[in-house]
Amino acid sequence: MGIVCIFAGMNSTIKTLLFPALASLALLSSGCYQPTRECADFRTGTFRFTATIDGEEQTTVFTRTDDLEVSEFAGSTDSASVRWINDCEYILSNLNPANRNEEKPIHVKILTTGDNTYTFEYKLVGTARTSRGTAIKTD
Repeated sequence: MGIVCIFAGMNSTIKTLLFPALASLALLSSGCYQPTRECADFRTGTFRFTATIDGEEQTTVFTRTDDLEVSEFAGSTDSASVRWINDCEYILSNLNPANRNEEKPIHVKILTTGDNTYTFEYKLVGTARTSRGTAIKTD
């Protein structure tokens, strides 16, 4: 039975009082949508992430275990320790920083997940500026 059928049998005073309440309820329930976050599916594996850097698309391939991430970017390989804060957030700390900037850990937060992708937000720990990306699980 649809809402139209319910309203058809009511007098106009009840319709006037009931309609705003139902409309508000419908708006509230549609505003409670939660994106899918199956973070455990992306805790380990091999991934590909493409970003635009200085107008050029650059791809990073990385393999992550529970406590280590090895990435290949622009012909070089880097390793970072992984410390999970919760199911969807972790801290990356470069194991062999080449300069002072690489010493700063990176906070990663998985925002949404799909079949073989996840959207994430990342930033240097202690800074407010964040960036977003999407990683594709390749294995």
